Amino acid sequence: MAGNTTNPAESRYERLVRNLYRSGGYVFAAKAGDIARQHGIARVARLASNENPWPPSPAAVREGCEALQGANRYPDESVAALTGMLARFHGGYSFVTGVGMDGVIETMIRTLVDPGDRVAVSVPTFSFYRLAALAQAADVAEIPRAQDFSVSTREFIGIARDAKISFLCTPNNPTGTVTPADDVREILSAISGILFLDNAYVEFSGVDYRPLMDEFDNLVIGRTMSKAFALAGARVGYAFVPGWLVPFYNRAATPFTLNTISARVAAGALGDREGMEEYVSYVRRWRERFREECPLPSSSSGANFVMFDTSPLTGDEMVRLLAGKGVIVRSCASFPGLPDHYIRVSIGDSWENELFLAAMEEICRPRA
Repeated sequence: MAGNTTNPAESRYERLVRNLYRSGGYVFAAKAGDIARQHGIARVARLASNENPWPPSPAAVREGCEALQGANRYPDESVAALTGMLARFHGGYSFVTGVGMDGVIETMIRTLVDPGDRVAVSVPTFSFYRLAALAQAADVAEIPRAQDFSVSTREFIGIARDAKISFLCTPNNPTGTVTPADDVREILSAISGILFLDNAYVEFSGVDYRPLMDEFDNLVIGRTMSKAFALAGARVGYAFVPGWLVPFYNRAATPFTLNTISARVAAGALGDREGMEEYVSYVRRWRERFREECPLPSSSSGANFVMFDTSPLTGDEMVRLLAGKGVIVRSCASFPGLPDHYIRVSIGDSWENELFLAAMEEICRPRA
């Protein structure tokens, strides 16, 4: 007899699902294939997911191909090759790893947070901090940013002082805002819990928060291989952590968190610093062109994207207009604490960037 074909939406067991997951969840960007089919466009500019449009480093590809030959064996649970390469790249810090930055965030919350513990989040920002904290039954407290999206250290400390863990993204997603290292130092000096500093886009900013690891025992700095190192599909995240935290994190982590291929690919990419720096320079040049040539107001950005104000249109309306011209960007309507008149536009390949600027000029051109 064939397996159960009952429609899951109609199952009497749906009552077993936690209320948290009956609706909502992470909001993904539109798929390029869907846009192409809907509008009959052969080539779609993918500027919605902050991806690196360049292929991975040849060194990363070689490492991945070699690693495939040993894929019949479980990976090294300590990912020693990757952590050793991280130490050579960054210096003698302590590291933990995860399946993307999301995996590091999720494991860090699981390590620290009991049901009912306070988790503070600076908003508007990446929605997964809140989702992961709620999954652990935390009490999530939001810390609103100023009108210019900067962080008020006084307000941050006032709400996060007694939180078990607090999340601050810099450069911030989706605003691109960079929080000065001195402000982070002030926060760390005043709070009683852990500060998770999400540095997913830090390579594009020119700001270095790593020296703070030598000053504070309550700082975790999250990083990713997805952006500057062009490994979004490999799903490799890591974090600088105080040494005392490593054994507890490892106990909370899913066994064999990173697969062999992803770990080796990431180690290979770290060996190509020159290629990464070339891409960072490319992003910075295009980031300035976006801000200078796009007719919409924009926020200063330290990341590989720019956020634009679409008023009087909503972000969703602008996304639909651009999709009709073969350009996919991200509406910011799903980001907690942000009004619905913003879009986030990634720096893509040159032809994608040119197509976006041409589409925006056409959309914003005054009608006779």
